[in-house]
Amino acid sequence: MSARMRLVLILVVVAIVLYFVIAQPDNAAATVRTILAAIGDGINQIIRFFRGLTA
Repeated sequence: MSARMRLVLILVVVAIVLYFVIAQPDNAAATVRTILAAIGDGINQIIRFFRGLTA
């Protein structure tokens, strides 16, 4: 992928995210909370796995 195409794709993604945040801030906040909760759950599962290895 060329550098110019990558830049265009990044700008499009940023524009969509900004529109979503401006047009629907409550839904955007809920989406971020959901994503962060999923990441947190994943980290907790990894920690449980390594603790299980050492038990």
